Amino acid sequence: MADKPMLEGPISGLSLSALSARLEINEHGLTSAEAVRRLRRFGPNQAMPQHRQPLWRQVLGRFLNPLVLILLFASALSAATGNLASFTIVLTMVALSVTLDMVQERRAENAVDALRRSVAVTVRVLRDGRELALPMETLVPGDVVRLAAGDLVPGDCRLLEALDLFVNQALLTGEPFPAPKQVDGPDTPTDDMTAATDTLFMGTSVVSGTGTAILCRSGSATAFGQLSHSLMVEPPPTSFELGIRRFGYLILRLTVFLVLFVLAVNVMFHRPWLESLMFALALAVGLTPELLPMIVTVTLAKGATRLAARRVIVKRLPAMHNIGAMDVLCTDKTGTLTEAVIRMVRHIDADARDSEKVLRLAYLNSHFESGIRSALDEAILAFRPLDVTRWTKINEVPFDFERRRVSVLVSDGADRVLVVKGAPEDVLRQSTHYDAGDKGIQPLDPAARARMLHMFAQLGEQGLRVLAVASRAMDASHVSARLDDEAELVFAGYALFLDPPKASAAAALRALTDAGVAVKVLTGDNERVTRHVCETLGFPINGLITGDELQVMSSDALRARLNGVNVFCRMTPQQKERVLLAYKHAGRVVGFLGDGINDASAIHAADVGIAVDSGADVAKEAAGLVLLDHDLSVVVDAVMEGRRTVRNVTKYILMGSSSNFGNMFSMAGAALFLPFLPMLPTQVLLNNLLYDASEAGIPLDNVDADSLARPVHWNLTLIQRFMLVMGPVSSAFDFLTFYVLLHVFGAGEALFQTGWFVESLATQVLVIFVIRSRHLSWRSRPNPVLAAAAVGIAILGALLPLSPIGPWFGFVTPPPAFYLFLALSVPAYLVMMEGMKRLFFRYIAPSN
Repeated sequence: MADKPMLEGPISGLSLSALSARLEINEHGLTSAEAVRRLRRFGPNQAMPQHRQPLWRQVLGRFLNPLVLILLFASALSAATGNLASFTIVLTMVALSVTLDMVQERRAENAVDALRRSVAVTVRVLRDGRELALPMETLVPGDVVRLAAGDLVPGDCRLLEALDLFVNQALLTGEPFPAPKQVDGPDTPTDDMTAATDTLFMGTSVVSGTGTAILCRSGSATAFGQLSHSLMVEPPPTSFELGIRRFGYLILRLTVFLVLFVLAVNVMFHRPWLESLMFALALAVGLTPELLPMIVTVTLAKGATRLAARRVIVKRLPAMHNIGAMDVLCTDKTGTLTEAVIRMVRHIDADARDSEKVLRLAYLNSHFESGIRSALDEAILAFRPLDVTRWTKINEVPFDFERRRVSVLVSDGADRVLVVKGAPEDVLRQSTHYDAGDKGIQPLDPAARARMLHMFAQLGEQGLRVLAVASRAMDASHVSARLDDEAELVFAGYALFLDPPKASAAAALRALTDAGVAVKVLTGDNERVTRHVCETLGFPINGLITGDELQVMSSDALRARLNGVNVFCRMTPQQKERVLLAYKHAGRVVGFLGDGINDASAIHAADVGIAVDSGADVAKEAAGLVLLDHDLSVVVDAVMEGRRTVRNVTKYILMGSSSNFGNMFSMAGAALFLPFLPMLPTQVLLNNLLYDASEAGIPLDNVDADSLARPVHWNLTLIQRFMLVMGPVSSAFDFLTFYVLLHVFGAGEALFQTGWFVESLATQVLVIFVIRSRHLSWRSRPNPVLAAAAVGIAILGALLPLSPIGPWFGFVTPPPAFYLFLALSVPAYLVMMEGMKRLFFRYIAPSN
């Protein structure tokens, strides 16, 4: 390659025109070896590169936790005073806890990254003389890329070829209308986004036409990358993320209070200050839900992995909670409620007779159209091959979703014709005459116009999709097609298409409704076709709003009608987005399922953006979930998985806010009347480590079917109530255990600490079988991994004092009668908590 100077010199200050001038364009594209070399220099083609911290920094970050640092400092003081064993044990406990957390979270992140890469946006690139589809992040300066409607522009590029190319630059310029692009740009090349007609920028998308361009700047060096850095704003947190954060603050306040309380009591009773400090800090570690981030990440990742097996890819983990909380799903009709296997069935004139002329005009339009090639175009071209070799294309007015039509100017050498096809209402509005066959061209008077519209309505009621076809003879000197030319058209007739309802859609609609998700159909199709499809699927239409009605409707009027409407027809992309925002303003959690360029803004605006892998790149990039199959039934699976994920995270939090909090509260309270610590600092840490290990199976746990029957919203109020009710109940049982240890077994310091460690660990771990379900515990089957972990840890805790390593932690061998007491008291504790749980959900929080 001859572009060594560009590679060797700085490029950050150069304009696109200067960069493209220094790049030697090879018609065969870069070689693979050269592309690899440039990728090493310029880095991944990402506007905001996602650099994951190296493993050693993540581990160090966890050791730099203030609580852990203070704990290690206090244990170091113990070592300095001769208690080396205590320092070693504390260090080992902390290292094991950090390792457990790191391994689980790292595995979860790797799994999610692999899923995200499986639906990465690809770009058509010339490499080694071949056209390949490569992930966008692998592109480098000098790559020659080919673009078509629906593609994302992969970097800042200069055009080499363009045919009727229009690009949406709204993200960068704020201009809502597509900008035309052409190779013969301004005499003085410019990087001004609004003025540069031969320049494409990352962050924009192709609306219509085709183009070939050379990539000049990639990744963070692009205008979009610079803008992302200067305006880097974190996306607003979801209600789930806010709830987790508030719960953390709640526990932090309780932790500070209990630690200060324990220190004050021990100082007041003149107990050894170092031992008191160690105990207080160990208590803080025991109270802190340090596993919460890992449990959240792993649970969400496990849910994403299960969804991947159902051919649903989760691109952003918070989408798992959002889809579990979703109570409104807005969906397009085509491909979701219908098969999207569209076939042309007839081509008729103004008198409903088969017309070869209508077919020929429609074929010419679809054949020469270079913009958004829809399924209707494919159906026209597949209906019957026609010989159009004598026709040549002069120019085109691309399709857009406001006009809802496309015009192609063609010539056969003798005649020059503008051929228009599009939505019947819009094409008829631009027509002044119609082709009456043998009677010739007739004026389209009000009576004739009414007859055409009535025919269109009847066809729609039969479930047929309809495109209107019209034409206009143009002068031979007419060399360009403009919007103004779409006037005084001669209406030719209709092209009729059939898109049968999808067999699986009816069951999916019922399943979503039964699950508490209100389905809303938002479609660009007319109301008659939509009614026919809905009736065929058994989907009752409660109310219907058209795009024309919405256009004149105020925001307040729209919100007032939302609950009584479930079908929106003839909608533009902006109107779809407006409906979504109205539902969000009403406090609903809204999902949107779409696949086209026109769906991208609505997907981005939704709480849960769902795209289809076969859809436009711009739609997939905006989505949080990507369906590998265009089927509404897999959305039902995603909803259930999202709800299961949130329920499992809630289990861990309810555990921490009841028995765990109760045990820590009991130990703090015991400091008031015990002449010694109720548990040694190392024992508190060991208790916490074993408890954490027992909870590692929560992300895999089963969830009761009735807990998935309704949208699951994060409920911090429920958690606070549960903690305030169940925590003191657990503490009351703990104080009863203290009484038995002191007055029945006559326990001294070592035996009390040993007995309380075994009892507290068993109750704290095994109560998961009570809390994991709102039903009677024995009627809800836990996941075998969770059950084995909980029972195994409880048994391990009971055997530790009998093992050779027991003395290391200050344990003594309890008398045999203690284990009899343990066998009786733990089931009694679980029965008591079961009863309190039932009372709580029946009387204190009956609606949760």
